[in-house]
Amino acid sequence: MTFLISTNLFRMKNIIKTFALFSFPLIAFAHGPTPQKADESIVISAPVEKVWSVIKQFDEVEKWHPDVKNSTGDGKNESGAVRTITLQNNEQFTEELDFYSEADHLYKYRMKKENTAALPISSHTTSFQVKAGETPNTSVVSVKSRFYRGDTGNTPSNQLSDEAAVKAMTEFFKKGLVGVQQKSTN
Repeated sequence: MTFLISTNLFRMKNIIKTFALFSFPLIAFAHGPTPQKADESIVISAPVEKVWSVIKQFDEVEKWHPDVKNSTGDGKNESGAVRTITLQNNEQFTEELDFYSEADHLYKYRMKKENTAALPISSHTTSFQVKAGETPNTSVVSVKSRFYRGDTGNTPSNQLSDEAAVKAMTEFFKKGLVGVQQKSTN
């Protein structure tokens, strides 16, 4: 009787080990998306105050970003302020301001309502800041963003993949920075 119980326990342990051995690779590949990032900056031949005056109003993105057709909001530059951005293709998304500092020429915001047809992302947090450049009357505008791809499942389509998200966000920010540069130097 003791021999039979020991044999059954031995078999059960082997079955569990075998199951664990073959299940581990499946578990290793069954993970969600990882955060992606876009960090862009541009040097502008204009003083900080002039550049800041172009971008400081959170809900007036259409004044400097060429891809933005319209931007509406509540006119506030404080935590909780909301803006809805309409792109040139008429797709919209909504963002909310988390932090605003006039003294530091900085604001941080995040996605409030996504639209993967507008940008192939499911969420993002972003910061915009203007600092003095290395030479007099120059500024550096930096944008840093962390985001997740549009499809957060394990097998996203090419249009909603990490690569698509990084490409779209990088292009969006680069165009915006060029827009800030053009508006600040005119």
